Amino acid sequence: MTLQERIAEPSAMLTRVDAVASSQLMPIVREIDDGHYPEDIMRAFGAAGAYGSHVAAEMDMGQTIQAIARGGEECISTAFCMWCQSALAWYIASSENTSLKTTLLPKVADGTALGGTGLSNPMKTFFGIEKMRLKGTRTENGYSVRGSLPWVSNVGEDGYFGIVFSVEDEGRVKHVMAVARGDQAGVKTVLDHDFMSMAGTATRSVQFRDAVIEDDFILADPIDGYLQKIRPGFVLMQTGMALGMIRSSIKLMEQVRGQLGHVNKYLEKQPEDFQALLDDLEDEIMDLAQTPYDTSIAYFRRVITARLRGGEASTEAAHFAMLHCGARGFVSKGAAQRRLRESYFIAVVTPATKQLRKMLAELPAA
Repeated sequence: MTLQERIAEPSAMLTRVDAVASSQLMPIVREIDDGHYPEDIMRAFGAAGAYGSHVAAEMDMGQTIQAIARGGEECISTAFCMWCQSALAWYIASSENTSLKTTLLPKVADGTALGGTGLSNPMKTFFGIEKMRLKGTRTENGYSVRGSLPWVSNVGEDGYFGIVFSVEDEGRVKHVMAVARGDQAGVKTVLDHDFMSMAGTATRSVQFRDAVIEDDFILADPIDGYLQKIRPGFVLMQTGMALGMIRSSIKLMEQVRGQLGHVNKYLEKQPEDFQALLDDLEDEIMDLAQTPYDTSIAYFRRVITARLRGGEASTEAAHFAMLHCGARGFVSKGAAQRRLRESYFIAVVTPATKQLRKMLAELPAA
């Protein structure tokens, strides 16, 4: 099913994104799976407008999610990097930092400056799973930060990324959010992860050794109200990866129907079952995307539920795509086995399936 068939009137941006995905991304997905970071393609998606709809004057997060989904139809590593880039733009656009909005945001939105999110540890910390890894001390013009982050993706040596650090403030602990740079003094980044999939995501360990985060790079001090503002969009944009994975899995099932349909019809789930699930999930996601700044608990619960449904449906759809493809999907370069491996990433990336369930269990009912 083409983009034009899925969306009655695709925006000019999505048409450009579709062209990049088809002509530039699709031919090198195996290279990305082997560890190649597709920097040129990330910049091409930026030039196409993939990272800007949700931070434009007429905000449309649904279009950003659809752009991520289109990348995800070909490669979840790339779709994840697209989400990282879009999340960084979201942080800046949602802040009161007019300097970053004027200088850095346009570069992130058009892919001129690439960057990541850096919020895996804070998201887990705020829901009682980990301890905050970064600590800051007030200086004359900002904060001096120490600590390390083991997982920061879509970051080159000169990339930008969001961070959160704790600060002792008159006997109390507060949290501050800021943008850091990979090439600034006191920051060291290392590519040292060997993943079974997602190796092409430029995921780095980042060490802070008295790195000075200047006031001009502070997004929120303290983070409290700002966190409630950005977290629905942070989570919701991840559903683009799920939409792309489910679409891809349906396509794989349909591709072998002519040759294997006579036996595949005995499998419990068919492409039509996943298409119905996808249609319902996509309707909910697009509805949620209309109000990403809604800070109500009821809305956030819907976002978490949609993200959870998307992750679980992704692994199930990829599982059945493998069963439908059979031996041809099990070979070393088979698309089905690659998509199955990628689908598990959607289930484990922060917030992972288990964290999403913990969040739903602990959040108030309304």
